[in-house]
Amino acid sequence: MTKVDPDDTSNPRDEIVTHLPAMRAFALSLTRNGSQADDLVQDAIVKAWKNIESFQVGTNMRAWLFTILRNTFYSDRRKHKREVQDTDGAFAATLSEKPDHDGRLAMADFETAFVQLKPEQREALVLVGASGFSYEEAAETCGVAVGTIKSRVNRARQRLAELMELRDDEALELTDQETLAVVTAGLPVRGTAA
Repeated sequence: MTKVDPDDTSNPRDEIVTHLPAMRAFALSLTRNGSQADDLVQDAIVKAWKNIESFQVGTNMRAWLFTILRNTFYSDRRKHKREVQDTDGAFAATLSEKPDHDGRLAMADFETAFVQLKPEQREALVLVGASGFSYEEAAETCGVAVGTIKSRVNRARQRLAELMELRDDEALELTDQETLAVVTAGLPVRGTAA
């Protein structure tokens, strides 16, 4: 392989320009689209220009350029097969994720509201929501009737909604598993609990 001398008057880069019309015609036959053919030729020229040192002076420049163009076409085609068309952005919207800080802010609001509840309401929510106790198990733990636990949990959830100024149609977005469990039955909740 002969290195290309940039100061040499017979620089192969000068010859590239003479092959552009033939390259475009070849690209057009591959893509069947004028703008895609132009993009393909441009990509192939950029690759050829960057890798001109690998061209052996005295060999067929046209064949070398066509090989680069063809390889670029098939590489792009393989890449596009793995891509998903999403012109209206519907697929991308399903992949989006809310930033973690929103969950942390909602969690801070929840904690502020939670400490304002009566102790027996907090206790009932923690047992039934966060700890996963049944109403019967929570009632036994607290030494009260099942109906009392149900009432405390319901009132606590309603009070949390008031304190956090949540409307009926508004969802609370939390990232904490236990907090989600505490409020799930009483409020509309969206979460990404792990």
